[in-house]
Amino acid sequence: MNKEDLNRALVSLIEKKQELHKLSYDDTRYDDVEEELHELEDSFNEEYGAYLEEMLEKVHEKLCPDTDVLLPTAYLPNDIGGDTGYVPSHKEGVWVDSDEFPGKEARLVLVPNPTRLILSVGKTVRKEVWKA
Repeated sequence: MNKEDLNRALVSLIEKKQELHKLSYDDTRYDDVEEELHELEDSFNEEYGAYLEEMLEKVHEKLCPDTDVLLPTAYLPNDIGGDTGYVPSHKEGVWVDSDEFPGKEARLVLVPNPTRLILSVGKTVRKEVWKA
C-alpha cells in the first residue's frame, strides 16, 4: 500500500465532493459532477476498500463494536480545509456508538494530509485513532 497514492486519491475525492456541494441542484453541471464523484468513489473503494475496511473493522471492534462498518467513502468529510493537519467539524463522518463516550454524539471521519481516522465527540474532543 502506497500511503502517498492513498492520500492523493483521498484528496481528489474530497475535492470533488467540495465541488459538488458548491453547486445548486439546478446547476447544469450538477449531474456531470455528481457522476464524476460516483466514479471516483467506485475507483477509490475498488483500489483501497479492502485495506481501509480491514482497518475500520479493527477500529470499530475496539471503539464502537455495536456500530456497523460502512464503505470507506462514507467516512469522508465534505471539506478538507486545504490545510495539512486539518481537523474536521464535529458534524463530519459516520455516527458511531462509542463505548468510551456513552450517550454522546461520536463520529469517525477519514481525513488526508496525512491520511488518518479521527474520532470526534461533540465540539471539543478530537482523537486520532488510526494513521496510515
